[in-house]
Amino acid sequence: MRKYKSQRVAVFVDVQNMYHSAKNLYNANVNFAEVLKTAVANRELIRAIAYTTRAETASENTFFDALEKQGFEVKIKDLQIFFDGSKKSDWDVGITVDTIKLADKIDSVILVTGDGDYAPLVQYLQENKGCVVEVVSFQETTSSKLLELVDDHINLSEDKGKYLINYHPQQRLRKNNNLNIKRPLNK
Repeated sequence: MRKYKSQRVAVFVDVQNMYHSAKNLYNANVNFAEVLKTAVANRELIRAIAYTTRAETASENTFFDALEKQGFEVKIKDLQIFFDGSKKSDWDVGITVDTIKLADKIDSVILVTGDGDYAPLVQYLQENKGCVVEVVSFQETTSSKLLELVDDHINLSEDKGKYLINYHPQQRLRKNNNLNIKRPLNK
């Protein structure tokens, strides 16, 4: 997809979706500064918003501050804990509302998530607002329906060293190999 300097873009990051994808796939953290830089691609950034959840951990304020220093407006919700002990962190509606509110002021909506729940939003933005919709995510954890609909996809898995923090491919390889090694029985 062609990208022009004069394109006005807004970036919307589903932090929990990206955090869990990176942890589950690579046992690493997302380098959100690099993700933002790649997503914007030298175009005119109108807004970059990171949507996250407060889980009452000691390190989260440092993380929130780091996101702000990287150029994100940070929106925070408290983690919902239900009677049965289950927990939920859900920003789908908030992200959807914000993208629709900004759609008339931008040319391209960039969703940093692999969540297929955004498929109707993608269609709405394309068909009713004339926006180009791009997704930045790890392809392995991205909805195939979302990939079918978007105008462009940046697969962060193609350059793990750039988009992940604390990523150690040798350690991950050893961990995976240890699961498959068959050891002879001692007699």
